[in-house]
Formats: sequence, C-alpha cells, structure tokens
Amino acid sequence: MIRLLAAAIASTLLTAAPVRAQDKPEEPADYRTEDYRSPVPVTLAGARVLSTAEAEKIWRDKSGAFIDVLPRAPKPNLPEGTVWRERPHRNIPGSIWLPDTGYGRLAASTEDYLKHGLARATGGDVATLLVIYCQENCWMSWNAAKRVLSYGYRNVAWYPDGTDGWERANLPLAIAEPEPREGGER
Repeated sequence: MIRLLAAAIASTLLTAAPVRAQDKPEEPADYRTEDYRSPVPVTLAGARVLSTAEAEKIWRDKSGAFIDVLPRAPKPNLPEGTVWRERPHRNIPGSIWLPDTGYGRLAASTEDYLKHGLARATGGDVATLLVIYCQENCWMSWNAAKRVLSYGYRNVAWYPDGTDGWERANLPLAIAEPEPREGGER
C-alpha cells in the first residue's frame, strides 16, 4: 500500500508541468504595488537577469555588490511587557540589506535610505555591478532593480531566485542586520 502511494505521488510530481516562461506575467510598465509574493516576469528592461550559477560566479569573484531588499517583518501587536525577538534574517554573505525598499511606492525617507545604501555599496560609482535580490517570486527585488535603474545606475543585475535559489544550490547564507538609517536607526 505504501509503495503504491509513493508511486502515485512520484508519478504526479514527474508529470506536473514546470512553470514555463510563457506562464510568467509580462513585464509591467510601472512598479508592482500589490500581491508582491507571486510569479515575476522573466525580464527587466535595462537589467541583466541572473541565474543562480551567474550570481554565484559574481559573488565568488567579488565583482559586484549584492543588495537584499527583503522587507523587515513587522513587529506584532503584543500585550504590554511582552518580549519580542525578531527572527534572524539570512542573506547572501557580504550583502547590504536595505529592507522595505522594494515596495511599488516609497516614502521619501525610504527612497533616501535606498539611495544612500546604494552609494555606500558602490562608493558612488554608477558603473559598479549591483545584484538586486529578495526571495523567489518576490516583486520587491524586481521593483527595486527597476528603481535603481531610474537612479542612473548602469550595471544592474536582477537575481529573481534570491535566497531561495541560493539555498537550494547549497550556497552559504549569513545572518544579516539592516543597513543603518540616518541617525543610526536599524
């Protein structure tokens, strides 16, 4: 009985259709402002789209700056006196974590935070290779890479598989802290 069940499950998995490029959404003209955790396009005009192997090569060669834009988890509404410990955030080692910078609309202070973080990562050189990522099927990285292009950065790569693809490839992840904001706030 167990063997029959296992065979049925294996057969289903083997015949399940993989997500194909034609099943992905088309690249929108503007930023995505809702449903951020859903299939992303296979393109981003003006940016290079990276596979995990390509991202790994850039990382190993230290030939680009990696920018993680995964949002920070909001603090839950807890009873007074409750101690809350934020879950550790893991990203590609050496990355700069600029949380909350991939939304479709950014407050001026968040946009300034993104610009300052990029300037720090590149030393002000708009030709520096920037690898923008988040998680798989996360529009935050697509939005952020599109926005970075609008700032005049000329060497932008988007890694759509993000930390999920990185981890699947058994590549290392490291505990990260957000890049400090003006005034030292994280």
